[in-house]
Amino acid sequence: MAEVAYVNASRVYPGSPPVKAVDQLELDVADGEFLVLVGPSGSGKSTALRMLAGLEDIDEGGISIGGSDVTNTPPKSRDIAMVFQSYALYPHMTVAENMGFALKLRKTPKAVISEKVTEAARMLDLEKYLDRKPKALSGGQRQRVAMGRAIVREPSVFLMDEPLSNLDAKLRVETRANIAALQKRLGTTTIYVTHDQVEAMTMGHRVAVLKDGLLQQVATPRELYENPANAFVAGFIGSPAMNLKTVPLTSEGAVLDGATVPLSRETLAAAGDLEQVTFGVRPEALELTSSDADGLDMTVELVEELGADALIHGSISVGGSSERFVVRADGRTPPALGQQVKVALRDAGEVHLFHPETGDRLAS
Repeated sequence: MAEVAYVNASRVYPGSPPVKAVDQLELDVADGEFLVLVGPSGSGKSTALRMLAGLEDIDEGGISIGGSDVTNTPPKSRDIAMVFQSYALYPHMTVAENMGFALKLRKTPKAVISEKVTEAARMLDLEKYLDRKPKALSGGQRQRVAMGRAIVREPSVFLMDEPLSNLDAKLRVETRANIAALQKRLGTTTIYVTHDQVEAMTMGHRVAVLKDGLLQQVATPRELYENPANAFVAGFIGSPAMNLKTVPLTSEGAVLDGATVPLSRETLAAAGDLEQVTFGVRPEALELTSSDADGLDMTVELVEELGADALIHGSISVGGSSERFVVRADGRTPPALGQQVKVALRDAGEVHLFHPETGDRLAS
């Protein structure tokens, strides 16, 4: 086990102009921590992982593992094990042979290989599949074999690059729970890349959010949800996404549909002379109220029934234009399409405000 540190690490691809796939990444991962790198396609998360693995050059800065600089160390000498999106299993080998292949290359004694493979198979519930070939396994079983191959090496760091993206939805949920439980049991430092923010929120001790190669915020899942550093993080973390709208600002608060949402003195002071702000509120912080209660008028345009909950999509007037909002409501009594409903804020403390140009969070 070992801690990992990116020290102003950059990966620059040649071009006109050159493209920084990872830009001055400064990130520390504690010994035994499960850190998730998350972001949209092209954000640099897989490149950052491959830089750590030694599969991408580091053009600026450096990377250390266990306190040792590995910036120019070849991949085979970095004491890491990587699990890929494609399982990368040898089709002509059995499960046991696939799992023990790296140890065989090290000329590890057969008895030791057998012991380690058996133990890993026990952890991953693969004992009865050890004599099978990969073609006789399901996608989830193949992914567990790839995990087992990494485990038997007993590396200092596990690197996982979107390992669940080829699995169906139900199996993905089951497997991510298994991976999180396994990492807790082994205590191995793990860096996990995904574009799925639900995976990130449910698996990681901390989550690092990337956009265009730049680190936006690194924090616990709860901190990211409750105190996003900017509008990008606010809109990316949470399912469904936060409602983010640019609204007029007065000395009393934010103006929506002719109604003013009161804001604290600290928030108004942070806004300074701004005449508009980016107003953010999560769907679960809104509620449907009775037609005679105070609230915002919304026309229902779509209802997604999810069982216990329903997601109500509709239009609310903001600054003279119609804006789409999403409200999480009771799934047992959803409104009908085209219906006029009233929407109210559950708690003014659930409002997030961001600078309309920079996207930075305004103090609240």
